[in-house]
Amino acid sequence: MSDLAFERVGKGFSLVLIHGYLAGAEIWRDQIDYFKDKFEVFAANLPGFGDSAHIAAPNTISGFANMLLSQLTAMGVEKFHLLGHFMGGMIVQKMAAIAPERVNHLICYGTGPVGVMPDRFETIDQSRKRLENDGLEQTVKRIAATWFIEQKNAQGYKLCVAMGKRASMQAALASLSAWESWDGRDDLKKIAAKTLIIWGDKDRSYGWRQPEALWHGIKESNLAVIPSCAHNVHMEKPDIFNDIVRDFLPTRLS
Repeated sequence: MSDLAFERVGKGFSLVLIHGYLAGAEIWRDQIDYFKDKFEVFAANLPGFGDSAHIAAPNTISGFANMLLSQLTAMGVEKFHLLGHFMGGMIVQKMAAIAPERVNHLICYGTGPVGVMPDRFETIDQSRKRLENDGLEQTVKRIAATWFIEQKNAQGYKLCVAMGKRASMQAALASLSAWESWDGRDDLKKIAAKTLIIWGDKDRSYGWRQPEALWHGIKESNLAVIPSCAHNVHMEKPDIFNDIVRDFLPTRLS
């Protein structure tokens, strides 16, 4: 298996960032620049996305989680804080359930414990059909607009489109299959890490029932609801997002 591409900067305890669907490590630019003075930051490019676009993506959330855990082990990263967005939020839940001893603090952001999202702007099957009919570029442009309050006029929209266009069609389709087959609700009780759930109250991908299920299902969890934000809170209100994450994460472990 080819090595997944990571951006790795900073010094200190490890903070691992896992991006979501049709994205890449670059989506965390504001967070990488902010946290590199406090942590050693590892921003992953998932298989089939960003600088890992040449690597075939698995079609299960467990497959993504095991690939990341194996890669982190190969890089000498045994214990870490873990932050995941969207599909990355599904993946970090599974990582924390598989290897609870490795995850110190967990952040589940813009995500939920069920892959089939009942409140999403369209069904997974509709996304698959439109991806196959319209192609990757048009799909990226359409879906990325839903991630922002200001849609295509949002400051981060062009970056999201540029990253999404780098994905492979194989990964785009395999990821949709991974969502369909995944239900992480039984895994929530296996998560031992202190957990923060972050959700924008205008998220068009995840309705309130999803972050609420995480909040009630994970024993040691806290909830932050960011007003007047859609799916990409970290790009719409990066200062607020970064401050909330920084307040939650210890830089030194006792």
